[in-house]
Amino acid sequence: MRENALKRKLQSGEFVIGPFMNCSYGAFIEIVGMAGFDYAIIDMEHGPLEVETAEDLCRAAQGVGLSPIVRVRKNDAPQIQRALDIGSAGVQVPQIETGEGAEAVVRAAKYAPLGMRGLSFYTRAGDYTMYGVEGYTDRLNDEQLVIIHVEGVTGLQNLDAIIAVPHIDVVFLGPYDLSQSFGIPGQVNDPRVIKGMEEATAKIRAAGKAAGTYAGDAATAKRWIDAGVQYISLGVDVGIFANACRDLVAQVRG
Repeated sequence: MRENALKRKLQSGEFVIGPFMNCSYGAFIEIVGMAGFDYAIIDMEHGPLEVETAEDLCRAAQGVGLSPIVRVRKNDAPQIQRALDIGSAGVQVPQIETGEGAEAVVRAAKYAPLGMRGLSFYTRAGDYTMYGVEGYTDRLNDEQLVIIHVEGVTGLQNLDAIIAVPHIDVVFLGPYDLSQSFGIPGQVNDPRVIKGMEEATAKIRAAGKAAGTYAGDAATAKRWIDAGVQYISLGVDVGIFANACRDLVAQVRG
């Protein structure tokens, strides 16, 4: 079973950075690992990826020491189970608004006695039974990360109940959806968004969990790291490529 280096870094108080991945080409996620990122989020919510591709991206990532996280489309037990069964380092679940919603994520992501995740030993996560099955469920319960998004006003209002739920490792604050929830879509630097995220980060850290968020550039990432955020999603593969292409053309054409 693969040790979850990302979880160890978070537990030791380090900050970690990793982009969202929409592309299916394994070389992109290998390059992300070679470049020094800690993890990558294989995006099955907004990206076009399906589970077979996500599994191959997990293989490519882990081959270069990168921790693959799979973001599912919604808080749905079969989706959460499949995201973990393919051998990812963890699952990321969007749009959590209540304590009950957070509890449902844990039930789907953890084996008994912590949850009710469907059990099969013949998965990539279980090494296809090649190394035996004794202690398998306990080890995966310990190793695989559970990450939830709080990205709306309702979620902020219910944050105390959400962060009280055990076995959640990271609470990810989604600035873009949060701005939309405030009625100001895309205005992620609006004082209302910033204040809500700063207050939420302090609560999350006080509850003994890691806070996460998205940053589109290095300056924003550093600002949130200084505010106590450990889990920084830095850019999106297609956006990074788009910016590089635009900048290269501009340099040549002036």
